[in-house]
Amino acid sequence: MTLEGLTIAKARRLIQAGELSPVQLVDAVQAAIERTDPAVGGYLSRDYQRARALAEKTDITLPLGGIPVAIKDVINVEGEPCTCASQILQGYVAPYDATVITKLRAAGAIPFGRTNMDEFAMGSSTENSSIQITRNPRDPERIPGGSSGGSAAVVAADEALASLGSDTGGSIRQPAALCGCVGMKPSYGRVSRYGLVAFASSLDQIGPFTHTVEDAALVLQAMAGHDPLDSTSLDLPVPDYSATLNDGVKGLKLGVPKEYFIEGMDSQVEARVRAAIEVYRGLGAEIVEVSLPHTKYAVADYYIIATAEASANLARFDGVRYGKRASAPRDLADHYGRTRGEGFGKEVKRRIILGTYVLSSGYYDAYYLRAQKVRTLIRRDFEEAFQKVDGLLSPTSPVPAFKIGERMADPLQMYLADIFTIAANLAGICGISIPCGDAEVDGKKLPVGLQIMAPAFAEARLLRMARAYETARLA
Repeated sequence: MTLEGLTIAKARRLIQAGELSPVQLVDAVQAAIERTDPAVGGYLSRDYQRARALAEKTDITLPLGGIPVAIKDVINVEGEPCTCASQILQGYVAPYDATVITKLRAAGAIPFGRTNMDEFAMGSSTENSSIQITRNPRDPERIPGGSSGGSAAVVAADEALASLGSDTGGSIRQPAALCGCVGMKPSYGRVSRYGLVAFASSLDQIGPFTHTVEDAALVLQAMAGHDPLDSTSLDLPVPDYSATLNDGVKGLKLGVPKEYFIEGMDSQVEARVRAAIEVYRGLGAEIVEVSLPHTKYAVADYYIIATAEASANLARFDGVRYGKRASAPRDLADHYGRTRGEGFGKEVKRRIILGTYVLSSGYYDAYYLRAQKVRTLIRRDFEEAFQKVDGLLSPTSPVPAFKIGERMADPLQMYLADIFTIAANLAGICGISIPCGDAEVDGKKLPVGLQIMAPAFAEARLLRMARAYETARLA
């Protein structure tokens, strides 16, 4: 069998009907990886025998019983590598499961495969991986997005039914848009971050990549909920996300932020997104223009806050307890300097230096403190908008996937790739990217993503809005 056209929901029905076994499904994933991944480069490692052994004893009555899920290489899975695509963590093997992995196992899912990423999740193209290049399944000359590019690519290439990624400023939604799959960022605090290697602790969230919105709801259902091991995990009830999935959008009021349709955005991207907005109008939603006036500060604000938190979080990688260690250091200072200098890549070093600078004496108030105040203004923009509308519609990425190497020499252009996704992380709200058509570039059809945003902890509404469009598009 092949994975083409197979969703989690379909696979579950086949498994429960006795027409497909978890072992056969793991075998099919393995075959797909062997057939396709040499050209895609989405996986860093995988333990087929371990996954098959889990499949043999899985309880198929569980919600995700027998479903293999690929894992971004920034999430700890006991007994497997967790390199964060960095040389500094080569040889590190996770001694424990992240909470999301514990929850997925409890739901019957089978972690299978480690996916490529930008080093320590710092990037928008997966080109910052120190290990290999991941290519967009639609066009191997183009990037898959980032930082969770491997997780998006393996789903889009039918090498996985689902995968997990992390989203700090768009790292799930943007690659989902560029690869043509569904990618969801839950609200901050909805899913435990315990066992996720931290980039920016006040922004990071784990979320799923899937083929359909229905599948995203199933994976989120398994992962969501309070975790006492994560102090930022909120103790709130978790709704049944599938219960209202097909309730439609008739009577809902959806906002279109005028700041998200900007000069320089690809004309085909704008056309596909505006066409999707008209579909919502046809489904009975009221469409209104709204303003998020502080959006213009979001990218600058993000790159102060995120780099400041990164400089603190990455201080733990010193070569003393685990990972790479410089050979024959002269003294402790030489050990730290050489270990980190040799172990971290160029982009990670850039962000550590920037973050250390904005936190330094004499600059803290001018940069970091001011950035936190601007973050509050951005969050208030969303709060005011959500008093008027039930959700927001926008492009996910301003452009389709660009060519490998095209922006590596210009960090600012790379940072602007997340211009439409960053603000949701700063505000802590939930968002999702779903396919809304293709743009034709150089004779290739490249995916375009529609971003939908909803208030914090309104994931049920978000999924309902996404499902309504998806159903209409596929009808």
